Amino acid sequence: MVTLTDLDINELLRRNGLDENTIQEEVVAELAKKGRRVATAESCTGGLISERITRVSGSSAVFDCGVCSYANSIKEKVLGVHPETLAVLGAVSAETAIQMAEGVKRLSGADIAVSTTGIAGPTGGTEEKPVGLVFVGVCTDTEAYAVRLMLGGTNNIVNSRDYIRRKASEAALFAVLSELKK
Repeated sequence: MVTLTDLDINELLRRNGLDENTIQEEVVAELAKKGRRVATAESCTGGLISERITRVSGSSAVFDCGVCSYANSIKEKVLGVHPETLAVLGAVSAETAIQMAEGVKRLSGADIAVSTTGIAGPTGGTEEKPVGLVFVGVCTDTEAYAVRLMLGGTNNIVNSRDYIRRKASEAALFAVLSELKK
């Protein structure tokens, strides 16, 4: 599984000519151009990805829904995350992120679904799952996968909740854009 840091995300955006403050505009434009739709399932980002997408004029043509599934019970009931996954691997895992993305894709009928689950801090981390660990799940018609993020350890912003949530949303938006450009 690929692991990205906040510096990796910054580099990916830079290399692709994207701005961290306007990436959502590129996502909406590309979705519209390709006639595709997106849906989100968010835990640690708490709706930030949905907010960034719907901030863009014209997003109603390409955005199906966003589920803010902060509680495990919502991950199970609404998104269909397996109780065994949550019990054995926990809410912060690649498998949970994938099942969240699959669930919101199934629920919405969108072409692409993206999810986030992680520990935004500043508390709640453990040695095994530290603050800044986030998984981004992606589900399309042909594949489902997760990307592991280790955020907040650079730029003197260790354990900054807002920073971790922001970088996770950028990574999720970049994942959607990458799928659209395949």
